[in-house]
Amino acid sequence: MNKIIENIRKLKQIKGAIFDLDGTLLDSMGVWSDVDRIFFARRGMEVPEDFIRTIAPLGFSASAKYTINQFQLKEKEEDIVAEWQELAREAYAKQVKLKPYAKEYLEMLKKQNVSLAAATASDSALFEPCLIHNGIFDYFDTIVTVRDVTRGKGFPDIYYLAAEKIGLFPENCAVFEDILKGIEGAKIGGFLAIGVEDLHSAFEKEFILEYADIYIKSWKELLEEELESSKFT
Repeated sequence: MNKIIENIRKLKQIKGAIFDLDGTLLDSMGVWSDVDRIFFARRGMEVPEDFIRTIAPLGFSASAKYTINQFQLKEKEEDIVAEWQELAREAYAKQVKLKPYAKEYLEMLKKQNVSLAAATASDSALFEPCLIHNGIFDYFDTIVTVRDVTRGKGFPDIYYLAAEKIGLFPENCAVFEDILKGIEGAKIGGFLAIGVEDLHSAFEKEFILEYADIYIKSWKELLEEELESSKFT
């Protein structure tokens, strides 16, 4: 309990916040379940049980390469990426919403002059329209993707880059992630690692709970924590 209290205290002192998008700020993982189902159905297959878990930390290119190799597809990497993006594009532009209270939490941090960054495995053609139609695109001081670094989210590279772009050291930043690989990469890099609950990463929840410095089921929890603490300041 003392450790949790100490980590909450650290969270309130951060100067930078780095957010994953899909499954963390965006309630979008259901879109990818549909994309995967359609993609494999077109090839006469069902979605493998560990597919989402395996590709979640990867970008589009690495995910396509894995898919080609794993399932011995006679297809080009760029064609698979284009198919995935086409299947998801309309949903991201018009349908995908923020998780409840995510916008309010971002607004609170902005008022506290905390620098905001996004670190995502998604592609700008998808997430930019989504952030725009949800009214938070301009909240971010920088957005980086796994395409900007060599290694995926099991490593701290993408978070280092995000921190560098907002001019801060890891120890002054918190990383918010819904997948275990993201939490692991953040912890390796020396960031405060905040696990965010998502239905589609429930299969690894017990491990996220073990590794994360703080775990939340809803963004409302952090807003209420801030409101409660402000009564005594």
